[in-house]
Amino acid sequence: MTFHIITLFPNSFDSYLSESILARAIKDKKIKVKFYNPRDFSDNKFKHIDQKPYSGGPGMVVQALPVIKATEKALKGINRKKNAKSKIIFFSPSGKQFITNYAKRISKKYTDIIMIAGRYEGIDARVKKVFRTEDISVGPFILTGGELPAMVVIDCISRQIEGVLGNFDSLEESRVVAQDVYTRPEILEYKGKKYKVPKVLLSGNHAKITKWKNLKKK
Repeated sequence: MTFHIITLFPNSFDSYLSESILARAIKDKKIKVKFYNPRDFSDNKFKHIDQKPYSGGPGMVVQALPVIKATEKALKGINRKKNAKSKIIFFSPSGKQFITNYAKRISKKYTDIIMIAGRYEGIDARVKKVFRTEDISVGPFILTGGELPAMVVIDCISRQIEGVLGNFDSLEESRVVAQDVYTRPEILEYKGKKYKVPKVLLSGNHAKITKWKNLKKK
């Protein structure tokens, strides 16, 4: 799986992608992440890519053409690959809710995911008309840009790819697991109080443990 990120701020991904599971997945070539900055496709010497919105209003809007050219570059690279199949995601607060089942379908169906991360007051909507994009939202809230949603999507899709988690059974959604988990010590003492692990988890009775986990998931 290769993720292609159209973003004005590619460096914002550095810390997250250079740590832990995703860093290992990149090193092991389970996933790839590529960046395309619309500023590199600007036709003015100052690399400005934003303009005032038509009809007025606060803020600035990212111009369509630099984003289109950045996306075209990603698509050209994808089209040179044998049996490649790509999808373009456009992040929008009003888009389809991103969920784990969606990530599962994407991980099985596509080899390349292009994600267009907006900034400021958004990206000129004509980008969506030029390409067959799908509007996606990661939650019922507004963020300052599409970089965090892109990280969420990369993380969630990547963990569906076999080998990324090391042990594929680590996928919480594919096994019985409670919202609450515990480890040693059995009794935690803090500020004069004792906090114990639920007795059922120490019982060795797998049927009761499974029942407890199912109840805790509700």
